Amino acid sequence: MAELIDWTREHFSRPLDSPYIFYVVYGDFDVDFKLSGAEYHTKGLPQGIDLMQYGPNAHPEVPKSYLEGYFWETLKEDNPNLSQQIEAAEQCYIFVGNVPDTNTLNYYRDVIGLVTYLLDHGGVAVYDLQTVTFWDKKDWKDNIFTPNTPQPKEHVMILCYDEDDDNTKWFHTRGMRKYGRPDISIQEVPEDKEEAIIDLLGKLIEFQAQGGIVDEDYKIDMETLPKTMWCEPQGDFEDPMFNNTHVEIYWE
Repeated sequence: MAELIDWTREHFSRPLDSPYIFYVVYGDFDVDFKLSGAEYHTKGLPQGIDLMQYGPNAHPEVPKSYLEGYFWETLKEDNPNLSQQIEAAEQCYIFVGNVPDTNTLNYYRDVIGLVTYLLDHGGVAVYDLQTVTFWDKKDWKDNIFTPNTPQPKEHVMILCYDEDDDNTKWFHTRGMRKYGRPDISIQEVPEDKEEAIIDLLGKLIEFQAQGGIVDEDYKIDMETLPKTMWCEPQGDFEDPMFNNTHVEIYWE
């Protein structure tokens, strides 16, 4: 097999939490998994990740069990064609598990390759449970697989909510657990700082995906933001807003 490109992590200094993967691939599949590793940029299923198939002959209730809630209803409104394809699919494959935190993202490269193989052999959509995002085949291949680079901003969401008082907003990420890193949260963001905060979150997504650690010692240094901001690790994996630990960024 041709040598694959390592997805290195330039900011990795020490292990933190174990990266966690959870994808559901929907379709009606014709697969034997005798795939070309060079074609799909994969060395196979990473250690710690389980791959399970469900369908008419094995727990037929599983594929539909994820099709509920706000984001599913939104998909049905925004993309009825894709939602109908997903509902019509009789099978799904689920990738789920933890891998050791290391100085490469090769585990992610390998999973992406296997997901793409399934899409090429009967798959119609990928559901990322950690960002509550549905990908159709074209978007997945164009934005996730074809670049053959980590693309962390495609794998992590930045969410925004209006707060009750003072016309401020709460921004936070979701999906950093795929990299074994905490999500980031910052509240009470005034309108004139929204663009700067989105920029900061994008930088922290990239930094952490590349192995960096944001903790109480991390210093925020951006000309567009106050010098007095600080970080405080909080939460746990059971927090429903993140399904992950997170770092809260405070203003003075």
